[in-house]
Amino acid sequence: MKKFTVLIGLFFVLSAGPGLYAQTTPDETLFREAKLLVFDKSWEAALIKLDELREKFPDSPYAGQGLFYKGECLSGLGGRERDALRAYKDYVRLADAKASLVEESEGSIVDLAFALYEKGDASALRDIESRLGHGNKVVRYYAAYKLSLVQDKKLAAKAVPVLMKIVESEKDPELLDRARIALLRISPESLKSVEDRKPAPGSPRMLKIRVWNKGQTEPAFSLNIPWALADLALGAMDEEDKAAIRKKGYDLTKIVNELAKSKESILRIVGDDGSVIEIWIE
Repeated sequence: MKKFTVLIGLFFVLSAGPGLYAQTTPDETLFREAKLLVFDKSWEAALIKLDELREKFPDSPYAGQGLFYKGECLSGLGGRERDALRAYKDYVRLADAKASLVEESEGSIVDLAFALYEKGDASALRDIESRLGHGNKVVRYYAAYKLSLVQDKKLAAKAVPVLMKIVESEKDPELLDRARIALLRISPESLKSVEDRKPAPGSPRMLKIRVWNKGQTEPAFSLNIPWALADLALGAMDEEDKAAIRKKGYDLTKIVNELAKSKESILRIVGDDGSVIEIWIE
């Protein structure tokens, strides 16, 4: 839809021809020309127009918006993440910055900082961490989700309070699922803790697993986990891990799906070594 709207806008501007610009001021004309180049992904040409705008009309309101589009151009060029970060940060500091463009800028700052981290600059994560307390919840949530992808679990754990708050208070299913998966990635015990605290009309369905070794009366392994958490855990597992389990003769996804559909209360698996696995939902 957004792309379609942009195309309609471009058609209107192009079809109007010189007559349209004749009704605008020189600074607005430069700005419109630069935006057309940005939409066309002609990053270098757009940058030239944007720099010309700021040089000739530094006090123009369009010069301020030009900083946002400069960030877009520098991001699009690749390899100029730091310059793009600077442009976006300069834009969000403007007193007349548009709220919608500020939100987009903040999201781009998070993405650029993460890209720099992946290239070896761990200090870039400060730009993500500092947005965990942002006044805009969209920015705050996105920073937390992005930080959950960091390999250093101590750093990633800084996102846990925001992610737990999402699980506690949000109603949107997509937001909830993303937050739950992010918590599973960082701290499964935090997710279990917050899920246990959430009020519910009835007791949550639990997935229960017991493993008995041959000849033993007490289970060698026991696990009780909320059904919703079990489902998410399977979804968050790496395919390599699932493949490794399948090599041992167990397809976890298939087992859980069949159990969910089955009328039987317990799924019982007897191994070649005499071990017994019982899985059920209650």
